[in-house]
Amino acid sequence: MRRKLAALVSIAACLGMIACGCSSSDDEEIFTGETPDVPQWQENLDAISPAAYASIEDLDLEPGTYISVIGKTENSSYWKRVRAGVEQAAADINERLGYSGSDEVKVLFNAPADGEDIDEQVNILDEEMARYPDVIAIASIDENASAVQFDLAIENGIQIVAFDSGNSYQGIQCTCMTDNSGAAAEGARKLCEAIGESGEVALIVPDSVSANAKERVSGFQDEISASHPNVSVVETIYLDQIDELKRQAAAEELGVTQEQLAQWSEAASGLTDGQGDTGDETSGTDEEEMADENSISEEARTRLEDIDAIADRMSDEDMIIYYLEKHPDIKGCFGTNDETVLLGAEAIRNMERTEDIVMMGFDAGTDQIAALEDGSIDGLIVQNPFGMGYATVVAAARTVLEIGNEARVDTGYVWVDAENMEDPKIQPMLYE
Repeated sequence: MRRKLAALVSIAACLGMIACGCSSSDDEEIFTGETPDVPQWQENLDAISPAAYASIEDLDLEPGTYISVIGKTENSSYWKRVRAGVEQAAADINERLGYSGSDEVKVLFNAPADGEDIDEQVNILDEEMARYPDVIAIASIDENASAVQFDLAIENGIQIVAFDSGNSYQGIQCTCMTDNSGAAAEGARKLCEAIGESGEVALIVPDSVSANAKERVSGFQDEISASHPNVSVVETIYLDQIDELKRQAAAEELGVTQEQLAQWSEAASGLTDGQGDTGDETSGTDEEEMADENSISEEARTRLEDIDAIADRMSDEDMIIYYLEKHPDIKGCFGTNDETVLLGAEAIRNMERTEDIVMMGFDAGTDQIAALEDGSIDGLIVQNPFGMGYATVVAAARTVLEIGNEARVDTGYVWVDAENMEDPKIQPMLYE
């Protein structure tokens, strides 16, 4: 009997404790067995600074607000992740505001097919301005290409936000991008460490006109100059100059100096423009001097045909190999975007020098990750394109609402190599 009474008392005590727990103050957390949903891209948002640009709270946009986002290209893994971030931010905004159908906040992503096609990007900008969006966010291929369009946009009440790459235009409301100088400097430190702080290295750069390309080149070179006295940058190869670089390589192969190539090219250009055609009038010019001038032009045409024939047969990879082989003691190579790091890795592989030339660079799509796994690439500065796209939409929305913007939003980057690429915190940053 006593045992039964004790048991009943114990049960009553437990029930009392449960009842007290249920009536506890609201600020005490009670575990219910459920965990809050965390989006798979949370690491991408956590990398954004300031953190306000990772949140769509308080972005109370009017129904039908139109945000136009113009990228550099639509085809690469990097830009597909930028677009995914843009579209996710738009979806989050519409879900929070409960908008659907014609009330939805419209966020449209456009980009040229070719990441070097400045004219196509400007055409897209013109087309978007004609649709009168509330704001335009643009990743300028050429930082100086669109000042006239930007002036016209602002006159018509369309504000401008920049992302991925800076812009020289003074009326930019906000720029969302990687700290390119800092990231490139870290890449330089990693490369110098890998080659034992001594030797020759080369840079491969996608273009010579975008702000981010310029920042990465200067960040890399400044780090080398300031802190690595026994390392020298012996080649900086710009892919937007690739046709001329092929011609220079072909000229060298035929024993033609760069000065001769420049003179002959200018002479041939003059003849093409009709400036070298003297007609029947000599305007008092000595006939012997004119004959000599014409013979030089004839030589230019003949030799340039040979040079152009060789250049036309060169692939981009052949050109990279040619310039790397000019430096037989080269120990490292760094590409400042996804295209250049892959091009460099392929060139080094075909030179059969993967073991003795360290290849590093920017970005981490499927091909870069595969090359990292097989040892063709030794390390990568990995940006946060998803976070960049997301932050850009937030910055555009803040611009529309006139609630203030930071001049620069840092979307973050991480260093990835074979040792840390499987880290759960690194995996979301890879854009395969």
